[in-house]
Amino acid sequence: MSMKSKAATTIRVSVHTRDRLARIARQESRTMTEVLNEAIGDYEQKLFWQTLNEQIERTQREDPEGWAEYIAEREAFLGPRPRSRQIAPEWEGLITFPEEKDETNSR
Repeated sequence: MSMKSKAATTIRVSVHTRDRLARIARQESRTMTEVLNEAIGDYEQKLFWQTLNEQIERTQREDPEGWAEYIAEREAFLGPRPRSRQIAPEWEGLITFPEEKDETNSR
């Protein structure tokens, strides 16, 4: 065993939670600790993106000029954002999105 052995502890969870965790671990042929660690990592990532989105929304609301400057600077550096909607190649040209209709009408 390495010098940095992993210490273990006990946490209290409901029997229902323990059984759910054990079922998932069994289905995936993993340990309950592995499943729990992954779940915690996923939750931390969810919180990170939730916090980031809240900060962006707050900046857009409280400092619209600063946000517009940020977007302009970003586009100057990276170029305009690519079209966000992707469709299957066989549908290309058959579907017109609302923003494309606006571009067509302004020409």
